[in-house]
Amino acid sequence: MSNWTTGLSAEEVAANFLRKNGYKVLERNFRIRGGEIDIVARDQNDLVFVEVKARWSHKYGLPIESVTPWKLKTLFKTALFYIQNIKWGDKPYRFDVISIDYADDRKSPQIELFKNITS
Repeated sequence: MSNWTTGLSAEEVAANFLRKNGYKVLERNFRIRGGEIDIVARDQNDLVFVEVKARWSHKYGLPIESVTPWKLKTLFKTALFYIQNIKWGDKPYRFDVISIDYADDRKSPQIELFKNITS
């Protein structure tokens, strides 16, 4: 499976997971020059920017370990553009990561939600 196909599959799994946990998915694959947000959602009053990371093996580490400082920097920059564009103002927002680990079970991956990732 290509990285692109894996990414789309993982994002669909993540979006379904978020919906089951009370989030409202607003957008997927929001892109600007220099950045992308996998999922934009609402969790009650919070606007949530979700980065989705999936791994089919642990050869290069766990999914959460691939969220680098560089990735966080581009995610924050893209989110700030989004916030300004929709005129969100001073209302709360946060950054979450969904880790999808297919290493042990390809049909039922282990899914973890990390809320409020800031560094």
